[in-house]
Amino acid sequence: MARTSQTRLAVLGALSVEPMTGYAVRAAIADTLGHFWHESFGQIYPTLAELEKDDLIRRTVPGLTSGAVFEITPTGTAELRQLLAEPFRRTPPRNGLLLRLFFGRHLGVEGCRQLLTEALAEAETSARRFAEIRAASDDEPASPDRPYWLMTLSAGEYAVRAQIAWLRESLDQLAPEDAQSQVGTCEGGTPLTLPALN
Repeated sequence: MARTSQTRLAVLGALSVEPMTGYAVRAAIADTLGHFWHESFGQIYPTLAELEKDDLIRRTVPGLTSGAVFEITPTGTAELRQLLAEPFRRTPPRNGLLLRLFFGRHLGVEGCRQLLTEALAEAETSARRFAEIRAASDDEPASPDRPYWLMTLSAGEYAVRAQIAWLRESLDQLAPEDAQSQVGTCEGGTPLTLPALN
């Protein structure tokens, strides 16, 4: 699925929950979908204009794109279902932390420990945020979307717990006193040859 189609899917999906302004669509994608989906804010308003032109959404309250209230049309709902049924494209991973740790011999033990410590703090913040969302969801009114929303929340919770466990384990393994002799070199101090990753 092309990037533009994914953006249309995200915007139509947000509007399938309830009518929103363009600003509210931006906030919904950032705050509600943010733990598993990122969308460029610069694409939101052009996409709203395209969807309106294609009669997939309509304005219920007139105004500029940023202030108008949009709702999904029956044609838009059909388009959303079609987009959801299309195979999704797996995005190649780009993890800046792992990239730096892989070449961590050049950064040094303390530099790597600093990266891991910062990542652990961020992960723990995310875990607290997920706990808040979970608690708030218990007070929300019943919705047919709820079981599906909770699946995505659960995925985030599992992922952040695994990340925290790995970060703590990595910090424990990266012992300052002997890591220099174990990380990035073979016995005798010979630099390691990079393995082929196919």
